Amino acid sequence: MIRLLLATFIFTTFMTHADVHVVVHPSNADTFDVTTVSRIFMGKNKSFPSGQPAIPVNQTGNKALLEEFNDKVLNKSSSQIKAYWSKLLFTGKGQPPQQVVSEAEIVDLVSKNPNIIGFVSGDSAQNSNLKVVLSL
Repeated sequence: MIRLLLATFIFTTFMTHADVHVVVHPSNADTFDVTTVSRIFMGKNKSFPSGQPAIPVNQTGNKALLEEFNDKVLNKSSSQIKAYWSKLLFTGKGQPPQQVVSEAEIVDLVSKNPNIIGFVSGDSAQNSNLKVVLSL
């Protein structure tokens, strides 16, 4: 019985883990690290390293992927991020990233607009209309 419970716990732990791939338009020649991506998604940088405007887009349909991105890139929980943006909105000092529901929307937006940066899972990252700049 204990083995079954342990196996179930290990299986569900691995199944909820999502590979996060930060993606941009293929024409974007910038180099990215976790700090750069975090600063863009937290509204601290409004442009890519090259100076081109950066428009971050969150994908909210896949909760496991969003949580993984928040944890690995932003080093914050969803509730911490919500509180952060609530404070900035209230003081008029910032706007949170645009939100879309699906990875297909991220793929579509990024492939059409060189200013958008988003994140997807492993399956969507294989799209030739995207450039993966960071994988976690």
